[in-house]
Amino acid sequence: KTYLSYFRFTQKKRFAARKVPTRIKGIYEDDADYEQQIAALRLQLDARQKKMFAHNRHAMLVIFQALDAAGKDSTLTHVFSGVNPMGVEVSAFKTPSEEELDHDFLWRTTTKLPQRGRIGVFNRSYYEEVLICKVHPEYVTKYQHLPEDLNKNPKKLFRRRYDSIVEFEQHLVRNGTHVVKFFLNVSKKEQARRFLARLDDPSKNWKFNEADLTEREHWRDYIKAYEDAINETATDETPWYVIPADDKKAMRLMVATAVLAEMKKLKLSWPRMSEEQMAGVERGRRKLAAEVGKK
Repeated sequence: KTYLSYFRFTQKKRFAARKVPTRIKGIYEDDADYEQQIAALRLQLDARQKKMFAHNRHAMLVIFQALDAAGKDSTLTHVFSGVNPMGVEVSAFKTPSEEELDHDFLWRTTTKLPQRGRIGVFNRSYYEEVLICKVHPEYVTKYQHLPEDLNKNPKKLFRRRYDSIVEFEQHLVRNGTHVVKFFLNVSKKEQARRFLARLDDPSKNWKFNEADLTEREHWRDYIKAYEDAINETATDETPWYVIPADDKKAMRLMVATAVLAEMKKLKLSWPRMSEEQMAGVERGRRKLAAEVGKK
């Protein structure tokens, strides 16, 4: 839909958080309308993915980044639950292990890239290395075992990481993987409401950690880190969508619509059978028809 263009960022369009709303109205009329829309979008996504799987020439990498309680998990569930699980693989990235810290920062996510014909969904990603690590540079110096000259020059370190990310994503595009990135943009006030709701819900309060409140003190630093990351890595071929996240239903519809719009850019077709394959199909049809006729 045309409204999505406002929330789509490439190198030609700068992202400033103060100019992008965290809530948008008019995406759905009521709960019934939402359910009808999300169901229709799932059907279209599933149809496209089946064609992608059969075509087996393209892959799609969908990256989700957000501050805590923005709704990444529920969005993944509501958007991709109707797509054939054979064609979608979700990978979640948490605190790096010792093995992962002993490799370059792109290594652990590279091993989870989607195969041709499939959609790979990253719940957090290598962008953590220019988000949380930029807000907390001590994580880099203390745990990542980098050469001393990089530890002493964080500006140079993050400049190189932005460059590495852009080059990496361009490499993926050149080899048939379409890259789409989402920042689920929740407001600080809405995040507080959701944290409170978690505390009263036994199915969710296990997610709460007092450290989450400490991180809220760095809110402005995180927003600045997101602005920098998006502006440094958004390109025409690997765009960022900054999706208003204060209304979860509207957010899910916007994400599903954006994913479908990006999938439509892929030149997909059903495989064409050779004359030999067609002859085999005809022989199979005659044989099966004869068997059915006997009964």
